[in-house]
Parts: sequence; C-alpha cells; structure tokens
Amino acid sequence: MIKQVLLLLNLLLSICAFGQTVDTTQHIIKGRNNSHTQQNKPYVIVISVDAMRYDYAQRYGAKNLLALSKTGIQATAMQPSYPSITFPNHYTLMTGLYPSHTGLVCNRFYDRKSGALYSSKLASAGEAQWYGGTPLWVLAEKQKMVSAAFYWVGSDVPIQGTYPTYRYKYNEQIGIRDRINTVVNWLKLPANRRPHLITLYFPEVDHAGHHFGPDAPETKRAVLFIDSAVNALQKAVKATGLKVNFVFMSDHGMTKVDNLHPLQIPAVIDTAKFKVTGEDVLVELYAKDTAAIKSTYEALKKNTQGKYAVYLRSNTPARWHYNKTNDRFNRIGDILLVPYKPYIFVYTSKAKPNPGVHGYDPVLVPDMQATFYAWGPAFKKGLKISSFPNVEVYPMLAQLLGLKITEPIDGGNALAKKVLRTK
Repeated sequence: MIKQVLLLLNLLLSICAFGQTVDTTQHIIKGRNNSHTQQNKPYVIVISVDAMRYDYAQRYGAKNLLALSKTGIQATAMQPSYPSITFPNHYTLMTGLYPSHTGLVCNRFYDRKSGALYSSKLASAGEAQWYGGTPLWVLAEKQKMVSAAFYWVGSDVPIQGTYPTYRYKYNEQIGIRDRINTVVNWLKLPANRRPHLITLYFPEVDHAGHHFGPDAPETKRAVLFIDSAVNALQKAVKATGLKVNFVFMSDHGMTKVDNLHPLQIPAVIDTAKFKVTGEDVLVELYAKDTAAIKSTYEALKKNTQGKYAVYLRSNTPARWHYNKTNDRFNRIGDILLVPYKPYIFVYTSKAKPNPGVHGYDPVLVPDMQATFYAWGPAFKKGLKISSFPNVEVYPMLAQLLGLKITEPIDGGNALAKKVLRTK
C-alpha cells in the first residue's frame, strides 16, 4: 500500500511540475567547518510534517511513529502561534518568536514601509528583509556549527547574510528515498564537515488534508506514508552508528469546514481605500486612507451575521500576540476579519475552496493543535507531556545543541526542562 501511495504522490507531483524549471540541486557553501568544540556536540534531525494534526498518529495507526515516540517524548499536542498557518509557524519554530515579532505575520501580507506584498509564491519571498529573528541554522553557523536544511521556511534566504552550509531550494520533485539518502550522506561526512542540525520537511499530509479533508482516506494514506518514511529514515540513520536525536513535529493541524457555503468579502469594503489580502480564515485590510478605518470597522461589525469577528489591529485577543503593540515590523492589517469555524472566506465568487483548512485560533479550535514527538539520547525516556506553545521549541533545540541564544525571544525554557536529560 505504501508503495502505491508513493507512486501516486510522485505522479501527482510530476504532473504539477510539468513545464516548470525546478532547482533540485544541493547548494553547498564550501570552506565551512565545525569548530573543534562543536564537533563534540549532539546531532539532531528536526522533522516537520505540514498539517500533521495532534491526533493523526493515534487516529490513523502510525505504528512506527508511536513506537519511536514511546521511547522518548510524547506531547498530547503542541499549540501553534496565531495565525495557525504554514509560513508563520515554521519560522516561529526556528526562531522562538511569535509571528508578530518575526515579521512573517501570514502567508500573504503587506509591508507598510515599502508598500510591498509578501507572498510565498513570489520570488521576492527570497529576500532577507522579510525575515526577523535569528533562525536556528543561523545561530548554529555563527557559532561555528555546520547545519543542513532539506527545506524549511527561510532556509533558502540569506538571513543576516547566512545560509545553512547545505541546503535545497524548495521543490516537490525529490523522492523520499533520495531525501533519506541525502540525510544519511550528510551524517557520513567527516566530523569537521558533518552537520549537527538537519531540518527535513514533508508536505504530503497538508496536501491531502486540504484537498480531501482531515477525515478522508487519502489523508490517512498520507499519514501512513510519512510513518513509513520516518521508519526508513530512523533505520538508515541508526546504521551510521552515530547517536542522533530526532524531533518530529508539525506547524499546525487541520479541520473540516463548510466549503459549500463560503463567505464573500463584504461589499462595504471600499478597495479604493483599502488593500485586501490574507487567507480563507484571516482577511486583513490595510488602509490607504487611515480616516476610513473607523467607519469601515463600524460598518463591518453590523454585517457579520454571527459568522465572523471583526477586529481592529489594536483590539485582537491578547493570547494571539497579534496586535498593534506586538506588530514589530508594522505588517498586520488595520482591520481583521476572522471567521468562526466552519466558515471561511473566498476572494472571488468563482473560487472553489478546499474542504480542509487551518488558520483558526488554536484555543477555540482544538483541531489546529500540532504534533510533537522526540526521541534519542538527549531526551528523557517514556515521558508524556501536556500541550505547550511552539515558541518553546527553539530554546529547547538550542540547549540540546549547546548553542547560546544571542537575542531576546518569546519562548521560555519550560519545555527544555521537561524533556531534556540532565548530563
């Protein structure tokens, strides 16, 4: 069955990429080496499975993942930062900062200073100006520790002028066997060139969840595909003889929505006075004329029909850390439209929305909760922990690797104290 799913996924990816030029080459920065001190530090492979909801492993019988996690750490869930969307949360996991503090506030947003639009689909998303904070690979490289990234948000961007030593530009054309072989080959490099931090990203569960919904058999098959892949990776890494730690997590969950009756963007919004962007579960209005904010806000409040909330940037829920005070890079919309589950927005009447969506408040919609498992010599054995905020992952990983955090972050050390073994 797994072979059949793999063939189907590869076929679909090949169809999607037909006619496109895809960069599948490994980019290596020559001349970088681990310092003698860093050569003695632990190794960690950080795996992200996009939209791997907190309950998927148990629900769909991911036996390998469950068995591996029982040897280390099993969290009941991990709470994503708001909005529970891919780019902001992947970057939060690697910086320990809320999206409002990294500047990567959504998958699509405007920068008020430049007037430019950020979109993960635009080439300009590869410009360092969009990315605040110090990602873990930058922290490592600046402290003479070699890192490698087989995809991660920001890893192909020269943040603070620094890339991982080994990296791939994001594409979905490299098969799972090749990805596993690449990771193993990195670990077989001489000690001075061997990466101690490796990131690995899988999009398959997110694709299935969006297109078919979280309850669909296609989503189950995607989860079992990942389960098989992680098992193969674990065995291949074990064969190297190195003592390697694994962190398996996701950026957010997924939930079923009413895609047959989507909400239209309210007609009271004057696009001559506002730029409109965002996602299906978060519409952001950027005022061209600030004098129009109050009247538009009041008009929108009268038009919700109980299907969505309207916020000013100054009065969003404090737990979101997503308001004017927190907006370090001035990129959050002046007015926010936030639908209640199961409602979603569409931007055109011809749009055909997916049945599976994420982005909601993870406190109000538990389906947004993410997965977190960890195992290896640095972790305590057989420990179950309660849900925790994802900003705590970065300081835990930094402590595991023996790296010094060089700037203030939002994440504390509670997770590290719970899960890491004392030497």
